[in-house]
Amino acid sequence: MILVDNNKYDYLIVGAGIFGSVCAHELTKQGKRCLVIDSRNHIGGNCYTENINNIHVHKYGAHIFHTNDKKLWDYVNQFAEFKQYTHNVIANYKDEMFTLPFSMWTFNQMWGVNTPEQAKEKIESQKFTGEITNLEEQAISMVGKDIYEKLIKGYTEKQWNRPCTSLPPAIIKRLPVRFDWGSNYFNDKYTGIPIGGYTQIFEKMLEGIDVLLNSDYFNHKDYYDSIANKVIYTGPIDKFFDYQYGKLEYKSLTWETEQLEQDNFQGVPVMNYTDSETLYTRILEHKWFDHQNQKGTIISREYPNDYDGTNEPYYPIRDTKNTEIYNKYQELTKGLDKYIFGGRLGSYVYYDMHQVIAQALVKISEL
Repeated sequence: MILVDNNKYDYLIVGAGIFGSVCAHELTKQGKRCLVIDSRNHIGGNCYTENINNIHVHKYGAHIFHTNDKKLWDYVNQFAEFKQYTHNVIANYKDEMFTLPFSMWTFNQMWGVNTPEQAKEKIESQKFTGEITNLEEQAISMVGKDIYEKLIKGYTEKQWNRPCTSLPPAIIKRLPVRFDWGSNYFNDKYTGIPIGGYTQIFEKMLEGIDVLLNSDYFNHKDYYDSIANKVIYTGPIDKFFDYQYGKLEYKSLTWETEQLEQDNFQGVPVMNYTDSETLYTRILEHKWFDHQNQKGTIISREYPNDYDGTNEPYYPIRDTKNTEIYNKYQELTKGLDKYIFGGRLGSYVYYDMHQVIAQALVKISEL
């Protein structure tokens, strides 16, 4: 890549995902000249959707936009029309079917109880009551031993490739537990899926902005740094500092996508397989995110695996050891006036989409 003229960019933005694209869009609105680069062959980061036979395939897993913040809802709606969406997830335990998130439907299916009082009594009789030190204890304290054994243990240990007794309690706290008959996984005021997929949002955000794909920042770091006054970096923070304090750990995923001639494979966008014997953790049927009547269907099986530096880092393993390593890297960012760090990888935090947008908008306001 060669500069068109002798004027430097105001900002080089490494990564065309949510954080980078929002920053590029907002800075360009302020008259700043931005260059966005990404090592992948597409924009949108993990939110990228690919149109295959008019089905919008979530290439990196299910993405549902949800927030209670109207400003963030209005912000994302300027780039696409959103369809109101109820996220229904089914858990399959050895062909026993349960509704997620944990609600009265789940408790009724598990125990035959019909009232919140009965469900609470059942959980109370099984719950862990000691000092909580790991995910297993946290889960049993929330929903009791039966639900933990059938719907949490196998799925979680497959996903993280380690025993629940060695995982931090915070991981399971994200999972909703409700004593009503609602079936929506998310309880946010605003929940939706963009009609036409997510990629269009990034196309509109980056309209008129210089974008280079298939461009690895670290292959030409000195050159890229030289053509911009400031760098917004959204990649792995440990890689930026050449792993001098060691590598941060992530969980990664592998997707096995298949086109089928049948029109309906499972009748739901997401089905979790919670037993330990099934190798994949869930199956996505992408057409049900849009709820359209396309011919045929496309499914993706999700297989968890370890991050080895060559595959995609998905979920930060934010345990005590990794948090200590991250804090050392975060300390190194202080005083680096040329560089700005953000996004999931730059912050080593498992953010939802609306949280990344909020982080980017705050960062731009600070700049």
